Amino acid sequence: MLFFNRVQRWRVKRKKRRIDPAALLRMRVMLLQVLVIIAFIPLTGQLWKLQVVEGSQYHELAEANRLRVYSVPAKRGVVYDRNHKLLISNEPSFTAAAVVADLSDVEQQQVTEKLARLLNLSPAEIDTMLEARRASGHVYIPVPLKTRLDRETAFVLEERHRDIPGVSVLVEPRRTYLDEGLLPHILGYVGRISPEEYDDLKFNGYDLNDNIGKTGVEYTYEHYIRGIPGREQVEVDVTGRKRRVLYAEEPTPGDNLVLSIDIDLQREMTKLLRENMGESQFAAAVAMDPRNGEILGMVSLPTFDTNLFSGGIKQEDLDALLNDERRPLFNYAVSGVHPPGSTFKLVTGSAALQEGIATPETVIVSRHSISIPNQYDPSILYHFYDWGSFGPLDFRQAVSMSSDIYFYYLAGGYEDFRGLGATRLAEYARMFGLGAITGIDLPGEAAGNVPDPAWKRDTHGDHWLTGDTYNFGIGQGFMLATPIQMARVVSAVANGGDVLQPHVVKEIVDSDGNTVEVFGTVVQRHLDVSDEHLRVIREGMLLGVNSGSVRAAAVPGIEVAGKTGTAEFGIPDEDRVHVTHGWFIGFAPFDEPEIAVAIFYHRGQGLTASPIGAKILDYYFKQKQPQP
Repeated sequence: MLFFNRVQRWRVKRKKRRIDPAALLRMRVMLLQVLVIIAFIPLTGQLWKLQVVEGSQYHELAEANRLRVYSVPAKRGVVYDRNHKLLISNEPSFTAAAVVADLSDVEQQQVTEKLARLLNLSPAEIDTMLEARRASGHVYIPVPLKTRLDRETAFVLEERHRDIPGVSVLVEPRRTYLDEGLLPHILGYVGRISPEEYDDLKFNGYDLNDNIGKTGVEYTYEHYIRGIPGREQVEVDVTGRKRRVLYAEEPTPGDNLVLSIDIDLQREMTKLLRENMGESQFAAAVAMDPRNGEILGMVSLPTFDTNLFSGGIKQEDLDALLNDERRPLFNYAVSGVHPPGSTFKLVTGSAALQEGIATPETVIVSRHSISIPNQYDPSILYHFYDWGSFGPLDFRQAVSMSSDIYFYYLAGGYEDFRGLGATRLAEYARMFGLGAITGIDLPGEAAGNVPDPAWKRDTHGDHWLTGDTYNFGIGQGFMLATPIQMARVVSAVANGGDVLQPHVVKEIVDSDGNTVEVFGTVVQRHLDVSDEHLRVIREGMLLGVNSGSVRAAAVPGIEVAGKTGTAEFGIPDEDRVHVTHGWFIGFAPFDEPEIAVAIFYHRGQGLTASPIGAKILDYYFKQKQPQP
């Protein structure tokens, strides 16, 4: 047993196989190659996608990062008065701008904080501007952050361009208005194009950073004075700064405007109108050449400094203008509609003569008032008053003394006297151009209103009354007109019946001084009123200045024909007294008129306006020698 217990069992030892080191190495290399191939399959697919499928797209993006095309604004045309005195010029101005494509989210936050300190803006303001541009998709077009930079700030931004990537200083032309604040409603101003304007004009070559005319002739003649912008292709570095210009297309400067306005006459008109404002909150004056429709002077008070808008107006300045109850931004000369008062009697008188309602010898007794019964209840009487009791008056005397009762007869009739009636009177008013815009080359013109029975029924749902016709006949009630319309009315009387289209631009010249376009006389219609009847109207106006109710408009040595108007408006006080507007229209010289004027005063009277008309005419003929 012991023998068996101690017997050691033997196992056959297997012979170990020796692996060739070289073969092992080859195996490992093959395995590594397989792994590498497997790993590179998706990378190769992605590379093929990027280079082949989307290669052109990424090539364009890469080129856009390196090469960019910028619009080069054209030099905007300047503006002169009729005697070639410069009224608007262009001055260089610095603008801080940023390209959002050159800013990552982290960089934008850092840049915004640095710019806020340099530009005295809040980070939120800058972020809002940058994000708005990013949302628009125009990420390569610089975003103007602040205009009118002082030279020191501009230099600091330029010096720190590596510290503030994507930001540059642009040199932009800035409009400078040299008119001394005399022509803001005529010249207008420019401003940065709005998104809505850009959507409308982007196919006309406009850029998101362009300035565009907003009001005045800057707006009306935008097509002429803008010019044609150029283009330049530039190479930029990693910070978005220009390294070199690869290609440049020079811009074409805009054309220049020559106004019909005489700036010296404009200055005198403004001074005279302002000195006599009294309780008036606003006033207007128009001087027009009755031979061709040229506006020699046009004033709307209160006025404002157009330079406030140049390069972007400050919010506090804009708020001050918008909150001013006198509305200085409003052009009262072409947009303010008011009852024309007795100046409208030129229309009523012309219609009455032409329709045979009256002759120059027709005599009507001017008493203090007339009364008419209510057509539904004869026991109710309506009283219509004259401003004086003048006794018997013929036609010329009635015009010269501005008798209301005489023109009540002509318009609505009285007792056995047959009047024009509202419908015929409205036809003549429209013939004179009232109730429609004149077509003057300024934006925002108002049409006014010429009433008639159909208009009252449609507008107020009420019947037309005889009293409405009386008020209509003397330019009260529903009748509304602008100063430019009344200047055209008196010009038509002065020139023998031509209703002219007024205009403030005389001609357009290019940057070399060559004439591009001349704006001549445009006769919109000729009055269906005989020369003989219009001369009777003119003679009545001349008599009014020489010995009638318009004597305050007389100018020694000059034959002036004129007509005043005092128009009631609003609710009368306890003494039945209305607040009034004051008007004066006139022309001179009597036989060969060169100038027609219309003056309007809020809270004034005809006697307030007529002396101003006289002083304007005196200046025009005696102190100012107008150049052709």
